[in-house]
Amino acid sequence: MSTYSRRKFLQTTAGSAALAAGGMPFLGAQQAFAADLANQELRTVGLSVTVQERILNDFQQSSGVGAVNGKADIFPNTQTEILSGTDAYDCWEIIGERLAAMVATDKLAPVAAADLKNWSGIRDTFTTASDRWDRNRQIVGQIWEDESQTRLNMVPTVYNYDSIGYRPDLVDAEEASTWAALFDPKFKGKTGLNVDPLIAFGQAILAMNALGLLEVENPGNPDAASIEEASKFLISKKKDGQFRALWGDFGELVNLLASGEMVIADAWQPAVMAVKAQGVECSYATMKEGYRGWSIGVSPLKTSNNLEAVTAYADYWLSGPPAIAVSEQGYYSPTVNVKEVMDPDKYAFWYEGQPWVGATERGIKEGDLRDGGSLETRAANVAYWHQWPDEYDLLIRKWDEFLSA
Repeated sequence: MSTYSRRKFLQTTAGSAALAAGGMPFLGAQQAFAADLANQELRTVGLSVTVQERILNDFQQSSGVGAVNGKADIFPNTQTEILSGTDAYDCWEIIGERLAAMVATDKLAPVAAADLKNWSGIRDTFTTASDRWDRNRQIVGQIWEDESQTRLNMVPTVYNYDSIGYRPDLVDAEEASTWAALFDPKFKGKTGLNVDPLIAFGQAILAMNALGLLEVENPGNPDAASIEEASKFLISKKKDGQFRALWGDFGELVNLLASGEMVIADAWQPAVMAVKAQGVECSYATMKEGYRGWSIGVSPLKTSNNLEAVTAYADYWLSGPPAIAVSEQGYYSPTVNVKEVMDPDKYAFWYEGQPWVGATERGIKEGDLRDGGSLETRAANVAYWHQWPDEYDLLIRKWDEFLSA
């Protein structure tokens, strides 16, 4: 991998986009880190979307860290493992909503923003609070240790505004444009929910709001009564056979949508892109009620003896070339550095809502537009950001009841 030049990286457009689907290798981020990193190792854990062997190998080669390895697992499992006292990891590639649990249990070792060479390119979303929500209800209120914004509990590496993935040959675009579609009896047995309860409950409450069954102002942090009602709703739908699967793995989601076993699902956009790459029609809906905003990033763990390596890894994610891989999977990079190194036509498609230019690639044809439009357009249509619910214990008890129903 290290023999590739940056020019070659930019020319090889399929390489960076194929990470999640196991395609061509991720190529070099031209960055220099401290020489003493050779005496450190990096042990990371996170979703398979970001914990990729190609990425880790490239980081090791470009940074000089002595040893690098990663484990892919879903958020609930990793949270349980870390809170149980494991010291097996140096960092968790966490989702912002779960930071509250890590802070409350004193598990984190915040990194100084000044120690990140690439931090200057960070987008305003992560430094300037929107007046649409209270600060703690958006990502900028979750990632910082201090109000003066000098130390980060999480260095953001990817973010997006999630929606519904659907098969347009089997589901009408208008039908798919509401979260209620996941629970529509018309699609009984062919819908999917994410296995993370903090995601699934939010989707259920958005749907119940749309159906007039609830009026919850903040679906990301429902009160106890709303959780009780959403639990009853989810259990009744499960018993009626509404769901084909509760999915937690990227590959599982892709396979179920591509095969038609699921025709509509709470989905990650890269999974929709991976289905399209197989030559199967798949789209990402524009939601009437709004998208669900989230960000994943690197959180250093207090038990680590390799915090310099963790800082280097977080900084690596904010450099230009890794951000290309993020973007061409269908996510957004939290840094504007990507614009400096990404092909202008590709950046225009993924970030600015401009038509695709050039040969067909992974199911994207000349003149196609990214589902949902530009980053600015999508960011203006957010129902809520992921957040840690005040009634977490109750929500988890009700989720366990749903799983056993």
